[in-house]
Amino acid sequence: MADLSGTLTKEITIKSDGDVFHEIFRHRPHHIAQMSPQSIQGVDLHEGEWGTVGSIINWNFFHDGKPKVAKEVIEAIDEEKKLVCFKVIGGDILEAYKTFLITVHVDTHGEENIVTWTFHYEKLNENIPEPHSLMEFVLSVTKDIETHHINN
Repeated sequence: MADLSGTLTKEITIKSDGDVFHEIFRHRPHHIAQMSPQSIQGVDLHEGEWGTVGSIINWNFFHDGKPKVAKEVIEAIDEEKKLVCFKVIGGDILEAYKTFLITVHVDTHGEENIVTWTFHYEKLNENIPEPHSLMEFVLSVTKDIETHHINN
């Protein structure tokens, strides 16, 4: 039987402020819909407080030509490393994956900042593809956030 667990990691360099990028995912993910309206339709706090471990967030997004939802709990926040980890606990992603963790980490180095996205997942069966299109989606949203901050 094939191993159904996997990790997918991608880095993307942004020219906008890495501290601001981290702060958006930590405290203001609900603002991302204004920065990437074609991808993110809305982000709502379901339970807890913005930027707090254990809080539950609902994402409404448009991926692979369809409206989708994801319910996530904030699993971990590391201010020193500028890292936020979300665990998917409901929604469309869990139709294909038994578990799905999303980590966004920002390395700040002056003008150049590196955003690293990591997915840890377990597929429901071997016919499920690796989450490459979802990774392309988050990289696209990252670019939208960068463009929003460079142009404003």
